[in-house]
Amino acid sequence: MEKTLKHRAKAFVLLCLLPALGGCLRTTRSVMQTHPPAKVLSSSLDEIVKSTTERFDHIQTLKASVEMTASTGGGKEGKVVTYTSFTGYILMRKPGDFHFIGLAPAIRTKMVDMVTDGKTFTLAIPPISQATIGSNDSPGTSTNALKNLRPQFFTDSLLIRSAKPDEMVSLVSDDRIYQPDPTKKYVVDEPEYDLGIYRSVANSTELKTQRVIHIGRATLLPYQQDVYDEKGQLVTVVNYDDYKLFGENTFASKITIRRPIDGLTLRVTITQLALNSQLDDEQFEAPHIPSTYKVERLP
Repeated sequence: MEKTLKHRAKAFVLLCLLPALGGCLRTTRSVMQTHPPAKVLSSSLDEIVKSTTERFDHIQTLKASVEMTASTGGGKEGKVVTYTSFTGYILMRKPGDFHFIGLAPAIRTKMVDMVTDGKTFTLAIPPISQATIGSNDSPGTSTNALKNLRPQFFTDSLLIRSAKPDEMVSLVSDDRIYQPDPTKKYVVDEPEYDLGIYRSVANSTELKTQRVIHIGRATLLPYQQDVYDEKGQLVTVVNYDDYKLFGENTFASKITIRRPIDGLTLRVTITQLALNSQLDDEQFEAPHIPSTYKVERLP
């Protein structure tokens, strides 16, 4: 009798498992099918470091007309504020000269004027008659993220610097999945290279991450750069899209600069670009600050 009950119990368990074995307890849903790029290129660590260095060294000056949109906030604030897009101009000259002018929408008067010599900067905001003067490394102090603009937000982003002689590098392979056209149900699964750049800490085995450059293997061009500070915090994430030929140079025409700690995102579209043209000293003179302005001086 006992054996009979055990056999019946086993038979009952098997009957309960039959639907699962037959697939009746599973569900299927549709997802966008991924497609590989038309071609996948290969490169070595040495070749990628060399090409990154050559691209950076080739550009000595940059002059661009841009359209820009700024947004502030995020998850911490529980809201995102997007400002009306505006036009502007960017001038860069190695090793450290930089000048950015943002024009107010419609009336096209100066809205922002920022200049640096690579060490100290002057930021003038004419609509509110305010200015900030200080070291490029001075942290932002304003609750208004736009008033915390610093030259390195741009200089760390527009040009991608390779490793310095005293820095170490690594190369790993990965994949990225992205949607080229948001209006179409089509995604690309593209192999990528991640070039890591590190600095060794004195008297230690520790390595500090300086930057990580993400390179798509369909073109071997960077599509993202992550920049870290001395504490190892991620301070800037830059995305590069829509590469175009400007003269004889290929350059990303859409650059998105995100500053997670500052809660600031800048979307830059380059409409005109001239590389290695002559730029004069007067083009990098600090803006005149009227006596009526409220001036904040930072260390």
